[in-house]
Amino acid sequence: MQEGKGSATVAGGRRSQIIAAARELYETKGQSRTTVKDITDQVGVTRSLFYRYFQDKDDITNQVFETYVDEFIEGLRKWNAQREFGNVEKALEDLLCIFRTAIFNGDSFRRGLASYENTALYLSFTNRVADRIARYIVDSTVKEYALYHTIEIEHVYETFYLLIIGLIALIRTHPDISDETLKQLAAQTLHLDMTKPVQPRSTTEQNDWTK
Repeated sequence: MQEGKGSATVAGGRRSQIIAAARELYETKGQSRTTVKDITDQVGVTRSLFYRYFQDKDDITNQVFETYVDEFIEGLRKWNAQREFGNVEKALEDLLCIFRTAIFNGDSFRRGLASYENTALYLSFTNRVADRIARYIVDSTVKEYALYHTIEIEHVYETFYLLIIGLIALIRTHPDISDETLKQLAAQTLHLDMTKPVQPRSTTEQNDWTK
Protein backbone atom coordinates (compact mmCIF):
# COMPACT_ATOMS: atom_id res chain seq x y z
CA MET A 1 0.00 0.00 0.00
CA GLN A 2 2.78 2.37 0.94
CA GLU A 3 4.63 1.49 -2.26
CA GLY A 4 1.54 2.41 -4.26
CA LYS A 5 1.37 5.79 -2.59
CA GLY A 6 5.04 6.36 -3.27
CA SER A 7 4.66 5.44 -6.93
CA ALA A 8 1.70 7.80 -7.27
CA THR A 9 3.74 10.60 -5.70
CA VAL A 10 6.62 10.03 -8.11
CA ALA A 11 4.24 9.91 -11.07
CA GLY A 12 2.53 13.10 -9.96
CA GLY A 13 5.87 14.81 -9.56
CA ARG A 14 7.05 13.74 -13.02
CA ARG A 15 3.78 14.87 -14.58
CA SER A 16 4.11 18.28 -12.92
CA GLN A 17 7.68 18.58 -14.21
CA ILE A 18 6.53 17.94 -17.76
CA ILE A 19 3.76 20.53 -17.46
CA ALA A 20 6.23 23.06 -16.04
CA ALA A 21 8.64 22.39 -18.90
CA ALA A 22 5.88 22.85 -21.48
CA ARG A 23 4.83 26.13 -19.88
CA GLU A 24 8.41 27.41 -19.87
CA LEU A 25 8.84 26.54 -23.55
CA TYR A 26 5.50 28.11 -24.48
CA GLU A 27 6.60 31.31 -22.75
CA THR A 28 9.96 31.43 -24.52
CA LYS A 29 9.36 29.79 -27.93
CA GLY A 30 5.60 30.08 -28.27
CA GLN A 31 3.07 27.27 -28.20
CA SER A 32 2.94 26.75 -31.95
CA ARG A 33 6.72 26.40 -32.24
CA THR A 34 7.08 23.97 -29.34
CA THR A 35 7.02 20.26 -30.14
CA VAL A 36 6.53 17.24 -27.92
CA LYS A 37 10.21 16.45 -28.52
CA ASP A 38 11.16 19.91 -27.25
CA ILE A 39 9.21 19.22 -24.07
CA THR A 40 10.66 15.77 -23.48
CA ASP A 41 14.19 17.02 -24.17
CA GLN A 42 13.65 19.86 -21.70
CA VAL A 43 12.68 17.42 -18.94
CA GLY A 44 14.99 14.61 -20.01
CA VAL A 45 12.34 11.95 -20.48
CA THR A 46 11.33 9.69 -23.35
CA ARG A 47 8.38 10.32 -25.63
CA SER A 48 6.83 7.08 -24.41
CA LEU A 49 6.86 8.44 -20.86
CA PHE A 50 5.28 11.69 -22.06
CA TYR A 51 2.42 9.74 -23.65
CA ARG A 52 1.93 7.82 -20.43
CA TYR A 53 0.72 11.05 -18.85
CA PHE A 54 -0.70 13.01 -21.80
CA GLN A 55 -2.68 12.00 -24.87
CA ASP A 56 -1.06 14.57 -27.15
CA LYS A 57 0.17 18.16 -27.29
CA ASP A 58 -3.36 19.55 -26.98
CA ASP A 59 -3.75 17.63 -23.72
CA ILE A 60 -0.65 19.13 -22.14
CA THR A 61 -1.60 22.58 -23.46
CA ASN A 62 -4.88 22.27 -21.56
CA GLN A 63 -2.88 21.43 -18.43
CA VAL A 64 -0.69 24.49 -18.96
CA PHE A 65 -3.88 26.56 -19.17
CA GLU A 66 -4.96 25.10 -15.85
CA THR A 67 -1.77 26.36 -14.17
CA TYR A 68 -2.53 29.89 -15.33
CA VAL A 69 -6.14 29.69 -14.22
CA ASP A 70 -5.18 28.20 -10.84
CA GLU A 71 -2.76 31.07 -10.24
CA PHE A 72 -5.42 33.60 -11.21
CA ILE A 73 -7.97 32.04 -8.85
CA GLU A 74 -5.39 32.13 -6.06
CA GLY A 75 -4.96 35.85 -6.76
CA LEU A 76 -8.72 36.27 -6.50
CA ARG A 77 -8.74 34.49 -3.14
CA LYS A 78 -6.14 36.96 -1.83
CA TRP A 79 -8.12 39.87 -3.27
CA ASN A 80 -11.30 38.58 -1.66
CA ALA A 81 -9.63 38.19 1.73
CA GLN A 82 -8.16 41.70 1.65
CA ARG A 83 -11.20 43.65 0.44
CA GLU A 84 -12.22 46.67 2.50
CA PHE A 85 -15.60 46.09 4.10
CA GLY A 86 -18.28 48.11 2.33
CA ASN A 87 -15.92 49.66 -0.23
CA VAL A 88 -17.43 48.14 -3.37
CA GLU A 89 -15.82 50.67 -5.70
CA LYS A 90 -12.28 49.99 -4.52
CA ALA A 91 -12.88 46.24 -4.62
CA LEU A 92 -13.94 46.56 -8.26
CA GLU A 93 -10.92 48.73 -9.11
CA ASP A 94 -8.53 46.23 -7.50
CA LEU A 95 -10.22 43.31 -9.24
CA LEU A 96 -9.94 44.92 -12.68
CA CYS A 97 -6.26 45.65 -12.04
CA ILE A 98 -5.64 41.98 -11.17
CA PHE A 99 -7.68 40.90 -14.19
CA ARG A 100 -5.83 43.08 -16.70
CA THR A 101 -2.41 42.14 -15.32
CA ALA A 102 -3.03 38.41 -15.08
CA ILE A 103 -4.63 37.98 -18.49
CA PHE A 104 -2.73 40.44 -20.65
CA ASN A 105 0.42 41.73 -18.95
CA GLY A 106 2.06 38.43 -18.15
CA ASP A 107 4.50 36.34 -20.15
CA SER A 108 4.90 36.18 -23.92
CA PHE A 109 2.60 33.16 -24.22
CA ARG A 110 -0.40 35.01 -22.79
CA ARG A 111 0.46 38.12 -24.80
CA GLY A 112 0.63 35.91 -27.87
CA LEU A 113 -2.85 34.61 -27.20
CA ALA A 114 -4.11 38.16 -26.79
CA SER A 115 -2.59 39.16 -30.13
CA TYR A 116 -4.30 36.45 -32.18
CA GLU A 117 -1.48 33.91 -32.16
CA ASN A 118 -4.01 31.11 -32.23
CA THR A 119 -7.74 31.68 -32.24
CA ALA A 120 -8.66 28.19 -31.03
CA LEU A 121 -6.25 28.41 -28.10
CA TYR A 122 -7.49 31.89 -27.29
CA LEU A 123 -11.11 30.74 -27.16
CA SER A 124 -10.25 27.70 -25.05
CA PHE A 125 -8.28 29.81 -22.60
CA THR A 126 -10.83 32.62 -22.25
CA ASN A 127 -13.75 30.23 -21.86
CA ARG A 128 -11.92 28.40 -19.10
CA VAL A 129 -10.95 31.65 -17.38
CA ALA A 130 -14.51 32.99 -17.57
CA ASP A 131 -16.03 29.81 -16.16
CA ARG A 132 -13.63 29.50 -13.23
CA ILE A 133 -13.72 33.19 -12.32
CA ALA A 134 -17.51 33.38 -12.53
CA ARG A 135 -17.97 30.29 -10.37
CA TYR A 136 -15.48 31.50 -7.78
CA ILE A 137 -17.00 34.99 -7.50
CA VAL A 138 -20.57 33.68 -7.35
CA ASP A 139 -19.67 31.15 -4.65
CA SER A 140 -17.74 33.64 -2.51
CA THR A 141 -17.89 37.38 -3.16
CA VAL A 142 -21.48 37.52 -4.36
CA LYS A 143 -22.73 35.62 -1.32
CA GLU A 144 -21.05 38.12 0.97
CA TYR A 145 -22.32 41.06 -1.10
CA ALA A 146 -25.85 39.68 -0.75
CA LEU A 147 -25.63 40.08 3.03
CA TYR A 148 -25.66 43.88 2.65
CA HIS A 149 -27.02 44.65 -0.81
CA THR A 150 -29.83 43.56 -3.08
CA ILE A 151 -28.61 41.47 -6.00
CA GLU A 152 -30.08 43.38 -8.94
CA ILE A 153 -29.32 40.84 -11.66
CA GLU A 154 -30.85 37.51 -12.60
CA HIS A 155 -28.83 34.52 -13.81
CA VAL A 156 -25.87 35.59 -11.71
CA TYR A 157 -23.30 33.07 -12.95
CA GLU A 158 -24.25 33.63 -16.58
CA THR A 159 -24.04 37.42 -16.18
CA PHE A 160 -20.56 37.22 -14.69
CA TYR A 161 -19.50 34.78 -17.42
CA LEU A 162 -20.66 37.11 -20.19
CA LEU A 163 -19.09 40.12 -18.47
CA ILE A 164 -15.71 38.39 -18.19
CA ILE A 165 -15.77 37.23 -21.82
CA GLY A 166 -16.75 40.74 -22.89
CA LEU A 167 -14.01 42.42 -20.85
CA ILE A 168 -11.36 40.07 -22.26
CA ALA A 169 -12.49 40.78 -25.82
CA LEU A 170 -12.69 44.52 -25.19
CA ILE A 171 -9.21 44.75 -23.66
CA ARG A 172 -7.85 42.48 -26.38
CA THR A 173 -9.09 44.78 -29.17
CA HIS A 174 -8.71 48.07 -27.24
CA PRO A 175 -5.63 47.60 -25.00
CA ASP A 176 -5.51 51.31 -24.18
CA ILE A 177 -9.01 51.42 -22.70
CA SER A 178 -8.93 53.02 -19.26
CA ASP A 179 -9.58 51.18 -16.03
CA GLU A 180 -12.20 53.80 -15.20
CA THR A 181 -14.18 52.90 -18.32
CA LEU A 182 -13.89 49.20 -17.51
CA LYS A 183 -15.05 49.86 -13.96
CA GLN A 184 -18.09 51.77 -15.17
CA LEU A 185 -18.99 49.02 -17.64
CA ALA A 186 -18.70 46.33 -14.98
CA ALA A 187 -20.73 48.35 -12.47
CA GLN A 188 -23.48 49.02 -15.02
CA THR A 189 -23.64 45.38 -16.12
CA LEU A 190 -23.83 44.07 -12.56
CA HIS A 191 -26.02 46.94 -11.27
CA LEU A 192 -23.59 47.38 -8.41
CA ASP A 193 -24.76 49.42 -5.46
CA MET A 194 -21.72 51.59 -4.62
CA THR A 195 -23.39 54.56 -2.94
CA LYS A 196 -25.94 53.33 -0.40
CA PRO A 197 -24.86 52.75 3.23
CA VAL A 198 -23.88 49.19 4.04
CA GLN A 199 -26.51 47.58 6.26
CA PRO A 200 -27.12 43.88 6.96
CA ARG A 201 -30.21 42.50 5.23
CA SER A 202 -32.63 39.87 6.47
CA THR A 203 -31.99 36.22 5.73
CA THR A 204 -35.03 36.13 3.45
CA GLU A 205 -33.74 39.07 1.43
CA GLN A 206 -30.26 37.58 1.26
CA ASN A 207 -31.63 34.43 -0.33
CA ASP A 208 -33.88 36.13 -2.85
CA TRP A 209 -31.25 36.20 -5.61
CA THR A 210 -30.81 32.42 -5.49
CA LYS A 211 -34.47 31.67 -6.20
